[in-house]
Amino acid sequence: MFFKKIPMTINGAEILKKQLLNLKKVQRPKVILDITRARGHGDLKENVEYHSAREEQSFIEGKIQEIENKLSKAQIIDIKKIPRNNVVVFGTTIELLNILNKETSTYQIVGEDEANINKRKISIISPLARSLIGKEEGDKVVVETPKGNDVYEIVSIKYL
Repeated sequence: MFFKKIPMTINGAEILKKQLLNLKKVQRPKVILDITRARGHGDLKENVEYHSAREEQSFIEGKIQEIENKLSKAQIIDIKKIPRNNVVVFGTTIELLNILNKETSTYQIVGEDEANINKRKISIISPLARSLIGKEEGDKVVVETPKGNDVYEIVSIKYL
């Protein structure tokens, strides 16, 4: 699933902005200083410190471009402003009951960069999220997994 705009929660956008600020204001100046110091050590051909610092600089500049690109394409969604119509949409938090093993779990549907299963945040492009989008409380969904199909019932939908 490809988006012209990349859906992102407000929190996700803030995290990226903080990372970008750190890269530009802390890491970039540090690596420039490291390059300057390494140049003072003489012959650049065999100067490991210089080459390491240049490699780090290249990585930082690439990361800056990547984050700026993501933010320029971001469609920042404030879940609190979405009409509460009890339908699963991007940003909602869903409590699920696994019909097969009777276990409950809770997930928030977020952008790709925000996904973190340990924090119970799943990507909008994950099979589970795709199967939940547009569904309502009480609906059942079947999700294909490598271990077979799981069947879930949507217990609740929260707009947090």
